[in-house]
Amino acid sequence: MESLPARLRLLRGAILLATAGTAALLLVAGVSASGTWEAVTSHHTPRTVSAADLNLALNDMDAQAANSLLANGDAGKGRMTVPYDKAVRLYDEARRAVSRELRTLAVAAEGDPEAQRTVEALTDDFARYQELIGRALENDTRAGGKPAAVDDYRTATDLLSQRLLPEARSLVEANDGQFEAAYAAERSALGTESGLLLALGVVLFAALGLLQWHLARRFHRILNSGLLAATACVLVAVVLGSQALTTTSEQLRVARRDAFDSVVALSRARAIAYDANADESRYLLDKDHRGSHEAAFLTKSQSLYGIEGAELASYDRQLSETWQAYQADHEDRRFTGEFRRELDNITFAGERAAAERTVEAYAVYQRDDRTIRALASAGRERDAVAFCISWDPGKSNAHFGAWMSALDEVTEINRSAFAQAARDGEGAVTGLLPWAGVALLASAVFTVLGLRPRLAEFR
Repeated sequence: MESLPARLRLLRGAILLATAGTAALLLVAGVSASGTWEAVTSHHTPRTVSAADLNLALNDMDAQAANSLLANGDAGKGRMTVPYDKAVRLYDEARRAVSRELRTLAVAAEGDPEAQRTVEALTDDFARYQELIGRALENDTRAGGKPAAVDDYRTATDLLSQRLLPEARSLVEANDGQFEAAYAAERSALGTESGLLLALGVVLFAALGLLQWHLARRFHRILNSGLLAATACVLVAVVLGSQALTTTSEQLRVARRDAFDSVVALSRARAIAYDANADESRYLLDKDHRGSHEAAFLTKSQSLYGIEGAELASYDRQLSETWQAYQADHEDRRFTGEFRRELDNITFAGERAAAERTVEAYAVYQRDDRTIRALASAGRERDAVAFCISWDPGKSNAHFGAWMSALDEVTEINRSAFAQAARDGEGAVTGLLPWAGVALLASAVFTVLGLRPRLAEFR
């Protein structure tokens, strides 16, 4: 008789201890998951996006500087007024965007020595770049000053390509790498915590079942209502806890793999697009280095939509052939590059159609490029410049704008999906885990109350 109450108390203690352990596990998991979501939404992704926007704004600024030099004529004589005014306005907007992103990244880099050094180097190099562009634009105001202006612009562009852009890309990669590390660590932790939760649930069910068995043998009762309620509460807690951990893990995967991987690829594509667009203007402006600017344009085209063995002369035909093959069979992907990365990661409603419109708009822009080069080769320099930098319907910049609008559309789909996944993941933590904790507390109370009258019989 004396051994039975001791066994009952021991089982009660084991149940309460396992219940406390389960509650502690859910608390730790909830705090960790909430911290990860906070870091992802307030730290990793804003930094990565800001660095990508900096990369884009630098390319846009350089393109608009070239366009203003192209449109200005000789010290304003023969100026193409509308393209010139728009280039000057867009240049100033891009310059302000670079300054804004540098300030944002400087604040974000506090406490990270490597990032601080990169931002400081970017800031110094950007000051030098602005000085060179300012000198180029000033030289271009003088009659006969175009050669000097082009020399200054060339020096500025070399600084851009050799230092500023690599530094900006390193920030994108570093911040995206931090997100990836946090993602991998949290997904691993959530998997471990889910396994531990199920193991503790099994322990609790076994202990409650054993307690029910002892009571049934001694008191000839099939079920103890208090322990039955405690068992139901444990089941609710385990289900809710498992659902919370599984949901936040899955939403973290959606946010990272399905959404943000595409955002990064598309942001990289946008920056490359602006740089390629600038290469066209450089090609027309810097006649002594047309070969290198043409090669740079092809390299960037290949990084966007890579076609093995393609040259500019064959690129349009091969793009059309490979794209038609893809449209006939989405598994027939004879191209590489940033567009391929996006098309390999189609997940959300409307994403495929938007991504395909982006490639189709890109193909139109590519055909415009051949028109520009054909006009220049025929000695029709002014016509080539007008076609290249004009925003009139049917001209190259208008088609470039349409391409960027299509690219923005598919990017926004992924950004919206990322935001929704973050809300759902955080909601699972804050909405389900507290109720799991309440269920565990209730199970402990029901366990104590269910045993109290039975233990009182031994006094």
